[in-house]
Amino acid sequence: MLRGLTRIFVRYAERYIPDPYLYALILTFITVGAALLFTPADPVRVVNAWYDGVFAILAFAMQMALILATGVALAEAAPVKRALQSLAAIPSTQSGAAVVLFLVAGGANFLNWGFGLVVGALVAREMARRLKDVDFAFLVAIAYMGNMVWASGLSSSIALASATPGSALNIIEKVTGRIAPLNETIFTAYNLVPTILVFIVLPIVLVAIQPRESEMKRVDPALLARTDAPPIIEPTEKTFATRLENAWIVTYALVAMGLAYQVNRIATVGFSLDINGMIFIALMLGLISHVRPIRYVRAFNAGARNVGPILLQFPLYGGIMGIMTGTGLADVISKAFVAFSTDATLPFWTFVSSNIISLFIPSGGGHWAVQGPFMIPAAIDLGVSPALVAMATAMGEQTANMIQPFWALPVLAIAGLGIKDIMGYCVMALLVGLTLYGGALLVFA
Repeated sequence: MLRGLTRIFVRYAERYIPDPYLYALILTFITVGAALLFTPADPVRVVNAWYDGVFAILAFAMQMALILATGVALAEAAPVKRALQSLAAIPSTQSGAAVVLFLVAGGANFLNWGFGLVVGALVAREMARRLKDVDFAFLVAIAYMGNMVWASGLSSSIALASATPGSALNIIEKVTGRIAPLNETIFTAYNLVPTILVFIVLPIVLVAIQPRESEMKRVDPALLARTDAPPIIEPTEKTFATRLENAWIVTYALVAMGLAYQVNRIATVGFSLDINGMIFIALMLGLISHVRPIRYVRAFNAGARNVGPILLQFPLYGGIMGIMTGTGLADVISKAFVAFSTDATLPFWTFVSSNIISLFIPSGGGHWAVQGPFMIPAAIDLGVSPALVAMATAMGEQTANMIQPFWALPVLAIAGLGIKDIMGYCVMALLVGLTLYGGALLVFA
């Protein structure tokens, strides 16, 4: 039954889901129409909000491009490639690959979402190279499914902001005067129980819905090799330029600077890992793994070939976010759900509204900035834990990601696929996430 339902989703996704760029365009026009219909904003205000949002996200788009390029460059280093190949060599069947890949991708996302997106896609590629009877789109979808636990993990932007005194996104502190430490958000039964269940239930579902041999869409390993770094051709003539390009001392000096910075930062402000930190660590590890500067340049260039979709589509999502926040449309959605919530149902309806808002604002921090100011006062009025409401928002963010192409772009770029290739499978993951996280919020509330 599950496989039949999945095949329906896959078939309709392949037929009706357009390229992510068109998806973003359609979502833009839907947002414009909703803003004009449900808010007092006039067309001029809507267009201005859209324009401001387009350019407000450019720095973030560059960060995502660097995460992708530095991640691929790191994976091309010999020691890292051997580690990925070892992970990919564990399973010998498609069902085994599904289980191992989700555990790896999910575990990596729980540690850090940026790390998880890159690692999951790269392990999926290695598995596709090694296994003959495996559906590549199925593997890539699983690699992305690991992202469904990121906001319940150690890099959860909402949980980290709520635990940081003075953070601009610490809505709980602004309303109540106190922070919500991680033992009230991430390390709680209402968060860990459904997250653990995801790691148990989803692999079982994946084995049940895996494509049959007659349905498999295999990939030619030669196509995957096109995104690899070009083979190293050592120059026959040793010149000053070639010696400098291969001078390991240059790499070591730069890495030493990076290490000195990290040591000083940890000693002065403690250890933390944000997007910039993730990029920096990937850069340093990539440099030291490749040793020679020119080898890292080649590997980085290979990864940079995949950033086109990010540079094209992220500004569109920035415009959507701009409309949602600049016109007050996100406020309208939040208030609508708060209006009929009770102390027992507020976390659940926060979760539901978060899923809806995440389709238009697929960014944990940006999402919380518009939903939090309405949900936290409502939680105080109804006697509900603000930390619980904050995590309900985070849970909605991560489950909605399963049908939101925004975060899939780095994975798809590495794999060389489109959103329609994986969306059918991701809908099944969405249903699992809605059931487990939504059910947990009703039980623990």
